Amino acid sequence: MDTGTGIAGSDRSDHSDHSDHEAETWSATRSWAQQHLSGTERIEGVVPLRGGWTSRMRRLDLHGPDGHRSLVLRSFVKPFYVRHAEGLLTREADILSLLRDTEVPAPALLAVDATARHCDHPSLLMSLLPGTVRLDDRDAEHRADLLARQLADIHALPVSEGQRPRTYQAWTSPERVTPPTATRRPELWQRAVDVLRREPPAHRGRFLHRDFHPGNVLFTGTDGGLRISGVVDWVETSWGPADLDVAHCATALALLHGAPAGMRFADRYVAAGGALSAADGDHLYWRLLDALAFAPDAEKVAVPWRELGRTDLTSAVLTRRLEEYVAALFDRYA
Repeated sequence: MDTGTGIAGSDRSDHSDHSDHEAETWSATRSWAQQHLSGTERIEGVVPLRGGWTSRMRRLDLHGPDGHRSLVLRSFVKPFYVRHAEGLLTREADILSLLRDTEVPAPALLAVDATARHCDHPSLLMSLLPGTVRLDDRDAEHRADLLARQLADIHALPVSEGQRPRTYQAWTSPERVTPPTATRRPELWQRAVDVLRREPPAHRGRFLHRDFHPGNVLFTGTDGGLRISGVVDWVETSWGPADLDVAHCATALALLHGAPAGMRFADRYVAAGGALSAADGDHLYWRLLDALAFAPDAEKVAVPWRELGRTDLTSAVLTRRLEEYVAALFDRYA
């Protein structure tokens, strides 16, 4: 669960350049990126981008004969992600290439060095998409409709058997779930864990983003002109049930805006033309498989979301909303 590594919006930065120490640690990466620019373009500015925690994201501001443009550089610097970078970045590069000729507004791939053969750290260079992440409550209902339509479109992409990404991986299991320590409803959490003890339901495979949530979607415009301008962070793209992508976005909406927002998302998705498991028990399994991966307090997503302005999302708020959401899932689907 990345919760926002693919920051690609032009307004999502802290507008501070790198320290001298950081400049030294990415000199090889900068030289590599420079080699993949066109003509006599040069990197004239570097801006750190906020909102993710698995990758270091930079906006590279370029100048050349045709004027100014910007790119995005993703680098894995944390030891855990460096170890897994070859698979993650190779997958993202393949998926961005696959999406190039589709209607999905994904970044364009320019170059990738997944094993840090030429860079200081494993890195991927891609285009900068317009728009910003919108996480506030204003227009949240309208944005949720757009998210549902976009996700249905992603799942409808025609992908040949040879183009299929890897089979999805579960992000939790009954043995790994940690209920909130202060919960007054331990029986609710035990009941939720017990749902996961069954074999995964039979399902029809779909092309999944696998980390589709408001932190990985860019918007432009307001009110009637609001639209999605980009979908980023394709490192976890997988093949699996549409329910799982719907579940992940629904959990995020529940944490951002309250349990009812998360509960409405599946209905929005179906209204947009998407198809989910016919059996409520099967759908409940996928919803809980995602929700329980955030336990006990969803603090993992809180850090990047707070950086993007949602300072109201304290651990206590997120814990309460997650528990309310799990209870609502049982009320509807059990």
